[in-house]
Amino acid sequence: MPLYLTFALAFLGFVSLSAARVVLSLYALSLGAQPFAVGVLAAMFYVFPLLLSWLVGTLADRFGSRWLLLFGTACGAIGLLVPYFANELPALYVAAAMSGLSLAFYNVIVQNLVGILSKPHERIQSFSNFSLVGATTNFVGPLIAGFSIDHSGYPIACLYIVALSIAAGAMLVAWGRVLPGGNKHHAGAATRVLDTLADREIRQMLVTSSLVQVGFDLFQFYMPIYGHALGLSASVIGAVLSTFAVASFVVRLAMPRLIARLGEERLLEYSFYLGAASFMLVPLCRNSLVLGLISFTFGLGMGCGQPLTLMLMFSRSPEGRSGETLGLRLTANNIMRVIGPAFFGSIGSMFGLFPVFWISAIMMGSGGVLSRTKHGRAGK
Repeated sequence: MPLYLTFALAFLGFVSLSAARVVLSLYALSLGAQPFAVGVLAAMFYVFPLLLSWLVGTLADRFGSRWLLLFGTACGAIGLLVPYFANELPALYVAAAMSGLSLAFYNVIVQNLVGILSKPHERIQSFSNFSLVGATTNFVGPLIAGFSIDHSGYPIACLYIVALSIAAGAMLVAWGRVLPGGNKHHAGAATRVLDTLADREIRQMLVTSSLVQVGFDLFQFYMPIYGHALGLSASVIGAVLSTFAVASFVVRLAMPRLIARLGEERLLEYSFYLGAASFMLVPLCRNSLVLGLISFTFGLGMGCGQPLTLMLMFSRSPEGRSGETLGLRLTANNIMRVIGPAFFGSIGSMFGLFPVFWISAIMMGSGGVLSRTKHGRAGK
């Protein structure tokens, strides 16, 4: 029951976030925002996760998960009410920041719960199932966003997302007591972060995890901008993005077998190379069907990358400090999430979208080289 509840909460929370990213970015474009402004909007989602992920992980280790998740759920709902009442760009920034505050709680806590609630021999399967939930949310979220925008408009689309948050909150109130509590004698210390960073494998995992995350986010944010520039409708853009989620779902079904055959690090290397190829091809294509195929290919790659880095970080976490270690991982991810969209948004404003996709391809290729170096060294 606790693990299934965790999966349900993850589904509602991540569908809300996935839909909010599409709704708010297209809402901003409809208000005349330039690529740089959309890049700043994208960065706003990750300011609070950058600042709070490690702290949230430490709090979860100490106090448990229920009330922290409920607080995060409330923040997400309140944030999406703002652009419903105020049809202007600053309201979208507030909504993005509040959604990011919700993400700061959800991302760390539900990932940690999956590891804690699973026996060691069950963790690969549990994390694979969790990643399937994530793939499903990446499919459902953009579809909800696209169709709600086309049929109800941007403000009402925000209300649909609020309804998802309310459902998650109701589940936490009704059944949240079954979630495990924390260890109130656990004491987090800043020196522990330095101890963790002293481990070279963890440092390398932080880098590769950050590259996977920033690649995922750049694709999610700049594909809608590219589709908008081609004159595609919101529904078509949402469908293109959803093919990414379909591919992620398919590849995550096969992940236990792929890991058994290739190992985590070689599989991670291949996922980076697929991501690099996809970024290279996007600006060369103008047909929505072809873009959907590219998005599917990207999903095959990055659909593996995210759960692989999560598994590797959890397995390397010190006893009783898994929330803290996963929080550190998310802090590193969110440094790139804040810097990346603003940086690439400025490039897009000055030089167009082509360099955004090609520089992203180089970045993904570098991640593949780093992963190859790691498993090549491990094999010696």
